[in-house]
Amino acid sequence: MNNILPYYDYGRWLSRKFPYKVQKISVDAGFSCPNRDGKISRGGCIYCNNQSFNPAYCNKDKSVSQQLEEGKKFFARKYPEMKYMAYFQAFTNTYAPLHHLQSLYEEALEVDNVVGLVIGTRPDCVDTTLLDYLQKLNSQTMVTVEYGIETSNDNTLKLINRGHDFACSKKAALELAARGIDVGAHLILGLPGEDEKDFLSHADALSGLPIKTLKLHQLQIIKGTALAGEWERDPGSVKLFSAAEYARLVASFILRLRPDIALDRFVSEAPPSLLLAPRWGLKADQVREMINNEIRFQKIG
Repeated sequence: MNNILPYYDYGRWLSRKFPYKVQKISVDAGFSCPNRDGKISRGGCIYCNNQSFNPAYCNKDKSVSQQLEEGKKFFARKYPEMKYMAYFQAFTNTYAPLHHLQSLYEEALEVDNVVGLVIGTRPDCVDTTLLDYLQKLNSQTMVTVEYGIETSNDNTLKLINRGHDFACSKKAALELAARGIDVGAHLILGLPGEDEKDFLSHADALSGLPIKTLKLHQLQIIKGTALAGEWERDPGSVKLFSAAEYARLVASFILRLRPDIALDRFVSEAPPSLLLAPRWGLKADQVREMINNEIRFQKIG
């Protein structure tokens, strides 16, 4: 196996930030989303079931510090010298009054060996007051804000009930970067109505934003979502990739992406009890190696 990765990966990016190994620990702080509670819409994004990516130690009924301590025990068995970043992951982690956000973020930073924050949110849920606070916090510790951009296609954003347009994502990324805060992004490849031309255009759109890190994942059909209901009624209504097709597409996407964007993830692994399709029967590292090989092949070609 060739261990030299054909792209800039998240581990290398982190190694330039910290002189020691760092691991993210996910936290569920009990947030909702404005397209779930009626502020923008109801029902959430058509593909979303947060249970599909929350680790077992995440539990909104536990305090932030308790979740972090349990996460530390989970990872410390392998890496006793590890430091950690609190990853506010579930739902929209800036969707609350500032005083509440401050109490949660600062509780996380008081936990021993927590050296930074990663905050997952929507680009329409960050205002100037919060940005000013995050800028101050970033001067004291490392802060990354990860925006769920998902697609650069406004028609798709409407179709998936996202509740904002791509211009909103662009504005949010620019405002965050202007304050010196690292911008992360999430993108889904395979959303309904999009084709390969659309997917590759997302690489161009994101390359034009001040993004430092990027997570990619395949469209998955998850139990309990609106998309699952549509797929069960008509499986042909949703195009799903085979693992080989997805690896080829991601390789083409990466080769078109700005090369200084650090790639953090390529696939999602929903629990088998929730995943309806696609069922590849592969681990994330196996798909990642397929992508690595496809990148090398496309570079030669």
